[in-house]
Amino acid sequence: MSETPNNIHPIFSQLLQRSDKQNLLKQNAVCIWMTGLSGSGKSTIAQGLEKRLYADGFLTAVLDGDNIRTGINNNLGFSEADRNENIRRIAEVNKLFLSNGIITINSFVSPTIDIRTMAKNIIGEQDFYEVYINASFEECAKRDVKGLYKKALNGEIKNFTGLDAPFEAPENPTLEIQTTAQSIDESIEAIYNFFIQKINTNN
Repeated sequence: MSETPNNIHPIFSQLLQRSDKQNLLKQNAVCIWMTGLSGSGKSTIAQGLEKRLYADGFLTAVLDGDNIRTGINNNLGFSEADRNENIRRIAEVNKLFLSNGIITINSFVSPTIDIRTMAKNIIGEQDFYEVYINASFEECAKRDVKGLYKKALNGEIKNFTGLDAPFEAPENPTLEIQTTAQSIDESIEAIYNFFIQKINTNN
């Protein structure tokens, strides 16, 4: 069996292409990768952004810890190796969605520059947009939506990001949203306004 350029499996040249799917959906697919501490507002913003885009007729997929860890990654723990594998699989899922013209909205702590770089390299730099949902550890601990900060500060959770495990803020994010200064609705609108020109093929 002969190989296609760049060692791409021949099956991919026989399938409908991403451009065909994007033309059908009348949208440009992108990966919106939201990173930030637990409790910074990522999941709430992701859900709101999806509804905002849906109202405009765009097809999206939201990926976050809840729907990934209970499904495709339910065999992974929280060791460093498992966390890396978690993000690797998520990036591969993003790649599949993008190849089908679907806008992906991701909500993952993804705490280090290296782990986000791995995701970007898998997905493709041209499609990967890093959005930093910025809220301080103190602010997230005050919100403590899931009660995780209380447990971590009491020593019940080890290797908690921002406390005894590092969080490396993006150095050059595509977009930074400070949820201590903006409401959830304002944050959603800011991200929507940034991306609408990139995904709308009617411009």
